[in-house]
Amino acid sequence: MKIISDIGIQIPQIYLPKPGIDLKKWAVIACDQFTSEPEYWNQVEQIVGDAPSTLNLTFPEVYLEKPGAEQRIQNIQSTMREYLDAGILQPREGLIYVERTVAGKTRKGIVLALDLEHYDYNKGSSSLIRATEGTIIDRLPPRMKIREGAALELPHILVLIDDPNHMVIEPLSAAKSKLEKLYDFDLMLDSGHLAGYAVNADFENKVVSALRDLSKPETFAAKYGIGKDKPVLLFAMGDGNHSLATAKAIWEKIKPQVGMDHPARYALVEIENVHDEGLEFEPIHRVLFGLKKSLFAALQSTFGANFTYTSVANAEEMVNRVDAADGEKQAIGLIVAGKGFGVLEIAHPSSNLPVGTIQPFLDQYMKDGSAEKIDYVHGEDVVVRLGGQPNNAGIYLPGMSKSDLFKTVILDGALPRKTFSMGEAREKRFYMEARKIA
Repeated sequence: MKIISDIGIQIPQIYLPKPGIDLKKWAVIACDQFTSEPEYWNQVEQIVGDAPSTLNLTFPEVYLEKPGAEQRIQNIQSTMREYLDAGILQPREGLIYVERTVAGKTRKGIVLALDLEHYDYNKGSSSLIRATEGTIIDRLPPRMKIREGAALELPHILVLIDDPNHMVIEPLSAAKSKLEKLYDFDLMLDSGHLAGYAVNADFENKVVSALRDLSKPETFAAKYGIGKDKPVLLFAMGDGNHSLATAKAIWEKIKPQVGMDHPARYALVEIENVHDEGLEFEPIHRVLFGLKKSLFAALQSTFGANFTYTSVANAEEMVNRVDAADGEKQAIGLIVAGKGFGVLEIAHPSSNLPVGTIQPFLDQYMKDGSAEKIDYVHGEDVVVRLGGQPNNAGIYLPGMSKSDLFKTVILDGALPRKTFSMGEAREKRFYMEARKIA
């Protein structure tokens, strides 16, 4: 394993399933997807059956609040050791170039390990690796329970680089015919296709060199029109913010006992270029379950004269009005059971983004016990379907431009949590590769 400390990466030893494993059953989607749709995970269980699978190595969050969590964690950790002992997972050293094709789009990435010594998820961070959204510290303990005592990590973390000249990842795409193919298969449940290629030493050196070029202070300053004294942001979190924060929290906890050369110092991720044509930023919507108090009364109380609400005929009109809004008022779609569809407009908003304006209201609404649960969902169809169910409400939010991400984080700090998603739910990363962390 090679460490390139100046750019905060490690060329890792990666474990992949041995030949003969059914990869369609092996790879499952990120654990934080379909959290309000248990029927999806029931389908996954039926597909996997008794076959070796990452379903047995991860904890789908749909089950987090169900009984038996402690036993499930023990089973995950014992299954990791069983897979290693039985040779189901086999090691290879080096970067992996990956291509994910879904919904007619192909996204390209590189699987590598990031040095957690270069990462700080706290507000106001100026580290080389940064969170793009607010990190909820209260969400880390249950994730830490899963990672602590685990022999392996399996990443669904996607980290972005800002490479407008396409010098880091895209050359691998052009040369993939020269690379050894490691896997190539269709993913379950209409989630497209995944292929991975071994990056040889020559191309590895080119990747490192290109990342170094991006990290030069003069290049960084010129790109964003800022002073050369501004700390470089090379890697910005895309998906899996709390997973990387969990890895960091555990590393800080055990570092005094294990020393600086321990494998837990690093975290396996996939990096992608924010300028990849196959990458789209999608909004993350909110659903309130089990309303106990009037949502409209709470909105009126919070926003007062700055709040207006207009009923619309259907979901399509709601979406069109929200997505087309560009005036001084911010527009947010509402789906309330029994009341249909509408558009909430807020004048003199507290944040530059509608999600930043509405989230503090939702936090207080939940704190007051006004609803039983809040969930964060992908896709217009999901927020409309769940929000329209009895005693529920859906909050439809507009998206943000991916080209604004790096400069916004550099100048303004982390965005409000759950601001954007890298694709819809079925486009999320599937667990495929593993790395030893103990």
